[in-house]
Parts: sequence; C-alpha cells; structure tokens
Amino acid sequence: MGRIKENSTNNINRQYIHECDLTYAVCKIGGRWKLLILDQLKDGKLRFSELKKSIRGITERMLTLQLRELEKEGLITRTVHAQVPPRVDYELTEITRELIPLWGELSKWGGKHREMIQEQMPDDV
Repeated sequence: MGRIKENSTNNINRQYIHECDLTYAVCKIGGRWKLLILDQLKDGKLRFSELKKSIRGITERMLTLQLRELEKEGLITRTVHAQVPPRVDYELTEITRELIPLWGELSKWGGKHREMIQEQMPDDV
C-alpha cells in the first residue's frame, strides 16, 4: 500500500476528525465486521475457526484482515500456542472490555431506531 501524502485533503481530514475522541473511538471499532468480531469475543477467547462459524457471511480473508487490524490497534490479543496443529486464540484486551456495557446500550438504541423506521414505512414497500 502506498504512502498517504502529508498535505492531501484526505490526510488533513483524518487528522482533524481524530482530534475528537468520540470520532476517534468510532473509527477504531467501526466498519462492517469489527463490532461483530468484538461482540463474539465478549464472553472469552475464541479460535479463528470458531469466529468464522459464528459470523455469517464473513470470508476467511476478511476475518484475517479485520483481526490483524484489531490486534494492531490494541483491541484484541492473539495468542499462538506451540502445538501441532498450531492453535491461535483471540480475546479482548482490558481497554476493549470497557466497551461491553456501551455495546449493550448501543444495541438497544439500534433496536428502537429500527422499529421506529419500520413503523414509518408503508406496508406495501
């Protein structure tokens, strides 16, 4: 992947957006799969194959990429066990565990919002 130009509009916007702690936090856990992965790990360690089975529709490549990003950001830890065949476990870091109550509240809000939108839609759409 190429380097981002320091004075590019995209880079300037990224720097400005990351000055806000809320936006910074959302950028770290945002995306199509990250919250689903983190949510699966809230009850403890899981192996790659267990994560793959529990998240319908995610490809192995995408799961691998997302796990690497989450590990790089310090949101999960990856433990490799020296055995044959190799076993790798993933789990939330302590700072990520602090988000679990917030996910519950956000999930409740999402349910309420989805219900509200569905009630506003005509039945024949």
